Amino acid sequence: MKKLFSCLVLLFSFISFPLWADDAVIEQAFQSQQSDLQVQGIGKVIKVLPDDTKGSKHQRFILKLRNKQTLLIAHNIDLAPRIPHLQKGDMVEFYGEYEYNKKGGVVHWTHKDPRNKHAHGWLKHNGYKYE
Repeated sequence: MKKLFSCLVLLFSFISFPLWADDAVIEQAFQSQQSDLQVQGIGKVIKVLPDDTKGSKHQRFILKLRNKQTLLIAHNIDLAPRIPHLQKGDMVEFYGEYEYNKKGGVVHWTHKDPRNKHAHGWLKHNGYKYE
């Protein structure tokens, strides 16, 4: 049993490592005011905001990372499906482009690029991928 537990802990550490590592990457990007950086991570929804309907429509919400940094997620719902029934306390995994702002940063490009000139992004929520 102890050996099985050790194997599971080892496996879990490999699975979760990239997400923990990107918290540090995102924190460094914030500290150095860097933008245009592809990032991946996971966070807890602390606020669901109204959609931005000026220009391309975006579903917006704020995540808190494990390191306590906050990120605004701006998910283009003209190009990708919205996350339905998103609520405060939900966990969302993301892959997109980080842009610096004074409040922690914004992640956008969380969808496929229809022109294939930008890295395809995505969001994951409750076992579903939105891209």
